[in-house]
Parts: sequence; C-alpha cells; structure tokens
Amino acid sequence: MKEGIVIIPTYNEAGNIERLLRCVFAMDPDIHVLIVDDSSPDGTGAIVKNLQIEFQGRLQLLERAEKNGLGTAYIAGFKHCLAQSYQYIFEMDADFSHDYKDLPRLMEACMVSRGMSIGSRYVRGGKVSNWPMTRILMSYFASLYVRAVLWINVMDTTAGFVCYHRSVLETIDLDSIEFVGYAFQIEMKYRAMKAGFKLVEVPITFIDRQVGQSKMSMNIFTEAFLGVLKMRFS
Repeated sequence: MKEGIVIIPTYNEAGNIERLLRCVFAMDPDIHVLIVDDSSPDGTGAIVKNLQIEFQGRLQLLERAEKNGLGTAYIAGFKHCLAQSYQYIFEMDADFSHDYKDLPRLMEACMVSRGMSIGSRYVRGGKVSNWPMTRILMSYFASLYVRAVLWINVMDTTAGFVCYHRSVLETIDLDSIEFVGYAFQIEMKYRAMKAGFKLVEVPITFIDRQVGQSKMSMNIFTEAFLGVLKMRFS
C-alpha cells in the first residue's frame, strides 16, 4: 500500500492512538498515516509526536488550533495529502470502531472502481457490534432517508470508513463543502456520485468504541437531517 495514506482525525484519543498506530503499521510496512489533531487537551498530539521518531516518514501530524468539526479536519487532511504523491486516501476513526485489517480490502475495491470505496455496515456481510438495537435502527433508517431524498445508491450513506482515489478529491471543490458532522460524510458521497465517480460498498463489521467518549451529539444529527434536504434542493 505504498500509494496509500490513512487520515485519522483525533480529539482526546490518548487511550487509543498509540495502540491503533502500532496495529496499522504492523499490518502493512508501506502504509502511511496522517493524524489531524485538534489540540487535544489529553495529550494525543504529544503521543503522536513521540511516535514520529520511531515511525519516521510514515507518520505525519497536522495540528490545528481548536476543535472545529470532523469535516473541516478531513478537508485539511485531504489538502495535505493531495499536495503529496498519494493516490489512495482513507478516512478512518481513531477509536477502533473501524477494523484496520479492512484497509487493504477498501484499497483493492478503490483501485478497481477508480472512485470511492465505502466500508459498509448495511450491505450483505456487513454488521454492527455492541450497539443497542435503537441506535442500529436509527442509523439504518437514517440511511434509508438519505437514499430516498438524494437518490443515491449507497446503503451506508453516513459511513466514515472510506477510501478515495485522489482524482475524486481533486475533482470535488473541497472549499465549498458545507457540512462538518455526519452530513459531511453524506455530502462527500453525494458530490462524488454527482461528479460521475463509481461508489463501491465493501462489507465491514463496525464495533462501538471501548475507550473514550463518542463525539456524537444532537446538533450533528440535526445537521445531517436538515443538510440532506439542503443538498437535494439547493
């Protein structure tokens, strides 16, 4: 995976980040990782800086002054990676909810599609572990809502474990991306589809975080609900 880099946004992930990075680097000696840290008060950035000494050239750190939303963290990461020679650019969470062992599968699917591959909970073979049924149903029906409004043929529209071919990110006007929470994930898929790129879903098992606190909030949910309507009719 010499051409691939994984963007991992972090805020207060000191309990996860070192173990995750060691797992990713041990799995594939060629893969690179970019941490986008929003000045985590728990010292996440300092942990990454120490690991950069050990993983020279493979581990990059982009520090931002304040917590400013998942979407803006990824946009900053995309621009950073596009300025380099990476052909395949991943999004992945820092909390082990995404299985790092699935990275090669996502890259393989993206290489075939030359567009975007999506780690999907809701295609055949995909599933969710450790979520209460109410949250599973809310997430599943949220994706149905998005598909109905946007006419997008993606089962897991809010998925945050994805791989882009760089041409997708070069085509999308990143400065015009409007949303920052779950709606950001929907908007990126919608824009990729509207630009004519192929979106392929790869079944994964999503595992709820074991360490740290979820960043999910009612504001993020509301943004996604209303944002979908705005995307459709703007």
